[in-house]
Amino acid sequence: MPVVASVVTQDVRFPTSLDLDGSDAVNVDPDYSAAYVRVVLDNGEEGHAFVFTCGRGNEIVTSAMDSYGRLLVGRDADELVGDLGAASKRLVHDSQLRWLGPEKGVSQMACGALVNALWDIRARREGKPLWLLLSEMSPEEIVSVVDFSHIRGALSPDQALDILRRGQDGKTERIAALEADGYPAYTTSPGWLGYSDEKLVRLSTEAVEAGFSMIKLKVGGALEDDRRRLALMRREVPGVPVAIDANQRWEVDEAIEWMNALAEFEPYWIEEPTSTDDILGHAAIRRAIAPVRVATGEAVANRIVFKQLLQAEAIDVLQLDATRVGGVNENIANLLLAARFGAPVCPHAGGVGLCEVVQHFSFFDYAAVTGTQEGRFIEYVDHLHEHFAEPVRIERGRYAAPARPGTGAEMLPESRERWTFPAGGGWVEVGDRAAVTAPHETPAEV
Repeated sequence: MPVVASVVTQDVRFPTSLDLDGSDAVNVDPDYSAAYVRVVLDNGEEGHAFVFTCGRGNEIVTSAMDSYGRLLVGRDADELVGDLGAASKRLVHDSQLRWLGPEKGVSQMACGALVNALWDIRARREGKPLWLLLSEMSPEEIVSVVDFSHIRGALSPDQALDILRRGQDGKTERIAALEADGYPAYTTSPGWLGYSDEKLVRLSTEAVEAGFSMIKLKVGGALEDDRRRLALMRREVPGVPVAIDANQRWEVDEAIEWMNALAEFEPYWIEEPTSTDDILGHAAIRRAIAPVRVATGEAVANRIVFKQLLQAEAIDVLQLDATRVGGVNENIANLLLAARFGAPVCPHAGGVGLCEVVQHFSFFDYAAVTGTQEGRFIEYVDHLHEHFAEPVRIERGRYAAPARPGTGAEMLPESRERWTFPAGGGWVEVGDRAAVTAPHETPAEV
């Protein structure tokens, strides 16, 4: 029987700060990075996964994956892949490593990456992309991989089964529709805070021509700038929904005041108006700024926080992330929670590789959970797709269905080698020009 021979990590980073790609009011100079991991079996099989970061600290995540990886080395691979619910619990609920979270931060993301790598092996073995694998699994098997601890009061296993059993009706037709027509997308590519007004308008116009359903702008730097940029959008690209994203920049009262000053521009939603962990704050903001929607989720650490956001009626839109929580298992729980409370899921994407991975959850949601695309989009950002074995494909403003077996996380070996930090050839050429390599003041000099 095959066993896990090794868990191999790489610190892969890209110098996106050179052009301020990804810049917002909080993440002012990101260098998009992937803490990358391969779970290698002794028969040659591999599972690939990564955790997205903004540069500094990427090495901390790779180190955590090394530590958690020791729990897998030498174990029966068929047993792990055959019971992914048990495999997840082995990692997430390890009696000693659990203390580092529990179920949040670096430790949660590291566990999630290893869980995702095991799902990658499972999907490759079955010759299916992850979304199709999940869609064709029985409701009972889907429920078996979900950790219901601390969410049973909001979603019981029986309720989850009911949702999934209802999702069986028409599933074959919805799978065929996804393969033919894909899934709606919106784009954040025009809206980075560091971009000029000219670049904003040019990229927004191109996005509309490409068929995107919505455009998102970053806000929260200066109110007068936000008002100018939104007025510019309304004038130059009229009729297109525009969402805005504050990246947790504001206090609760500040968010309400700021949003009241932007209300005339009718933003489709405000994303992360305050701290992700401030559930009551989100609820207060939502009550105060209605009918503008409140969206959050890209930095939510686990299903337990999502449960509370939904129970408190604190959000209108749930934005799960592919690498923030404890892997595929936990994102299934998040999809089921959203379905239970009637909240649309519009996943967070962008970064490096997030589009490639997170699309699978929306495809699964439509095929086998909710059966609807109403009010739902997947975020799209046009950066770094060329580094992946199956780059995301956008056709007429929609995500085309992934076809390659696996989770979509596999990065090309030459890209990983060139951009391994700090000694890869790409970083040798960049030198100290990127934010992650620029000289920093020492505490004595501050």
